[in-house]
Amino acid sequence: MDTSKERSGWSDQELEASIDAYLKMMSSEQNGLTFKKSVENQLLRDGPLSKRSASSIEYRMQNISAVLEQMDFPRIEGYMPAKNFGMGIGQRIRNILDKKVVPGAGESAPTAHHLTLISRAANLQKKGLKVEPKGNANPQQVSVTTMSYARDPKIRAWVAELAKGVCEGCGQNAPFEVDGLPFLEVHHVKHLAQKGSDSITNAVALCPNCHRRCHLSSDKHDFKLSLYRKVKRLIIE
Repeated sequence: MDTSKERSGWSDQELEASIDAYLKMMSSEQNGLTFKKSVENQLLRDGPLSKRSASSIEYRMQNISAVLEQMDFPRIEGYMPAKNFGMGIGQRIRNILDKKVVPGAGESAPTAHHLTLISRAANLQKKGLKVEPKGNANPQQVSVTTMSYARDPKIRAWVAELAKGVCEGCGQNAPFEVDGLPFLEVHHVKHLAQKGSDSITNAVALCPNCHRRCHLSSDKHDFKLSLYRKVKRLIIE
């Protein structure tokens, strides 16, 4: 493998071309499409990797498999991981992969959707992360279109005043003050998106913990029923 044309270090352009070819093959594999590694290898040698031999390209693909495994991402079955990197190649491969969309890595992919983020993080936590994530110094900016509802401030003020600074869910005092008043979040027991009313008979004053519990917890349905039993002004809608 170490011929005269193999002695120079791989450029970022060559590494990226290898990774792009790898991800293309991996996408085909995951979608049940046939491909030939030898054909893809030849295409690379006919193009951006003309200075590299077939065996060196094959070995580089195995390096990519090793890095993907370290990142807890899928890899191509036919490329067994080769972890003997040189001259920081492993980190350079990882840096390039950080900017790519890796097929089949949906569970690990960044998302701008809050509930999806929580779900993915919980699944990853249950499985256990083997490698400390590098993170992203420049997260991608995503344009998100959302729908919101106009809420009556009088309803919020009335419900907050009824609570007197005490969470109607757990009975604990508000955790801090805002504008000199105990801060509690007003939650619509039947969500406005579910056609719930913006009224004092459908709203409770909750601490941030109880509010998140209403939206995210495994027992959110039971907790919702407990609010109806505990807060007498509430009416089931």
